[in-house]
Amino acid sequence: MKKHKIKVGLLGLGTVGGGTAQLLLEKKEHFEELLGAELELTLAADLDASQKESLGLDDRIFTQDASRIVGNPEIDIVVETIGGMKVAKDFMLEALSAGQQVVTANKALLATHGREIHATAKANQTSVAFEAAVGGGIPLIRSIREGLLANRIESCMGILNGTSNFILTRMTQDNAPFEEVLALAQKKGYAEQDPTFDVEGVDAAHKLAIITSLVTGDYPSLEDIHMEGISKITPLDIQFANEFGFTVKLLAIMKNKGQKVQARVHPALVPHDHVLASVDGAFNALHITGDWVGDVLLYGLGAGREATASAVVADVVDLARDLLVKSRGRVPALGLAKSRGEHLELAPMEETSCQYYFRFTAADEPGVLAKVSRILSEHNISIETVIQKGRRSEGSVPIVMMTHEAVEKDVSAALARINALPQITEPIMLMRKA
Repeated sequence: MKKHKIKVGLLGLGTVGGGTAQLLLEKKEHFEELLGAELELTLAADLDASQKESLGLDDRIFTQDASRIVGNPEIDIVVETIGGMKVAKDFMLEALSAGQQVVTANKALLATHGREIHATAKANQTSVAFEAAVGGGIPLIRSIREGLLANRIESCMGILNGTSNFILTRMTQDNAPFEEVLALAQKKGYAEQDPTFDVEGVDAAHKLAIITSLVTGDYPSLEDIHMEGISKITPLDIQFANEFGFTVKLLAIMKNKGQKVQARVHPALVPHDHVLASVDGAFNALHITGDWVGDVLLYGLGAGREATASAVVADVVDLARDLLVKSRGRVPALGLAKSRGEHLELAPMEETSCQYYFRFTAADEPGVLAKVSRILSEHNISIETVIQKGRRSEGSVPIVMMTHEAVEKDVSAALARINALPQITEPIMLMRKA
């Protein structure tokens, strides 16, 4: 009796692609036990020929010609790990149009062009699997789309970028400034030479867009996701937050309020007793609340060769199982068999309601606190706690406040007036409670 064989083509042999190739080759017998069929890495493509030697690939597998994989009827599953936008998108659409299954770890591409990619897959009765796009080796996608499908997901709140979490952890532990810890993160390989995507919240926003799509059935526009990074956070803010009982984390937050969905990324004050407050270093975590299951925490390494390759290969095995029973598109990419048909519109940030942290740097003279308090009151913002201590050499002092719950629109208007006061010597620092 002839043994079934599922053939895999791999595009890109960088960090993730190389790990994927290594895992498929080293654990081939394990995957055969899982599938009852052979899972074969048939072709692996990369323009850099040196990858062939470093991964020990023979001439039968390695190629510099991606066209031998994309659209090849002999290749059942195409794994895209080249990254970027245009080339990766073109390859994926071509593979899907040819009836091939596709696995990707490309979060930026899905967040930007996910609607078109999934529509192409549906039109050709094939699938796109993307577990590795969010959370590295943590099974976030599968948990939301399948494990929690009996629930209405009410909120997702997570630490989705290991670089920013490493930086905030070291700033907290070492009382060190952002620039110093960023240099350390770059030295250790956690941060790129241009760290903008990580430290300014862009990477986390890409992942949040994907999570939001799984909850709602459609992708939001990235432009609608409020993004703030961590580059303005100071050790002083971290110390004051600690005095108020909070840890500072860069959070991606999605709140599902029926007709309105919030999606935002920003530094947030997490209560010390909340489980996310203890997620340190380069680790990621997502806290999910469902209407029946309650609170669920998913935690682990959010990036790296081994963790991400683990998620990629899990998708390959899952798609192989479907192919062996001649099933295509068994699980809709975004969990919903019936499309809602309209582009998802997010609630505007100005409607957000939460508690706020303010740090005002003001001239050390009488009456400043009274002026600030009066303006806040005129904009329906009430103060819960105030800390005023310490003198700076140039004669300015920090005034730090926690408010009761307030509305973003009112906060923006009040801070614009306060910033204009001649006694305010630096831009106001704002953070929101998670």
